[in-house]
Amino acid sequence: MTIKPCTESDIPDLMRVARKSYDEHYLHLWYDGGAWYLQNNFTHQQFTQELADTNAVLFLIFEEEIPVGFIKLNIHKSYKNFSAAEALELERIYFVQSSAGRGLGKATINFVSEYARQKNKSIVWLKTMDSAPSLEFYKKVGFGIDSDYTLAYPLMKVELRGMYVMVKNL
Repeated sequence: MTIKPCTESDIPDLMRVARKSYDEHYLHLWYDGGAWYLQNNFTHQQFTQELADTNAVLFLIFEEEIPVGFIKLNIHKSYKNFSAAEALELERIYFVQSSAGRGLGKATINFVSEYARQKNKSIVWLKTMDSAPSLEFYKKVGFGIDSDYTLAYPLMKVELRGMYVMVKNL
């Protein structure tokens, strides 16, 4: 596995991995089959804006030189009593289904934790669906549930809008 910082030249790979992963894992959440979410989050323009954000960093995850996942980190993102200087948000972590069960997720969380330590962070935090299979994975790699809330996306199925914020102390 290789984790590589993204540049604008990586946007086509980011788009492919993001859309494939989302198609495989999240379309069931939406009345419109995820069309609204995909059009607002995984476009060339959106990734260009995210790459231009000096507080964000995106990484592609490769297995045998094939892009199989990506992460987006918000380097200075406060959470509750933790200031932006103390907290790093793991905003996105996506993998294509064929890469599941190979240890890539755990290795990626280790990478994120080490990246946060190098930035002198006290915590890494993330948001996850309260019904997601990944919930147990996050617990196994050191995250704990800190709070919950409900998404307000109008095209998302009401019964699937529950979210948790999870925190990992470093």
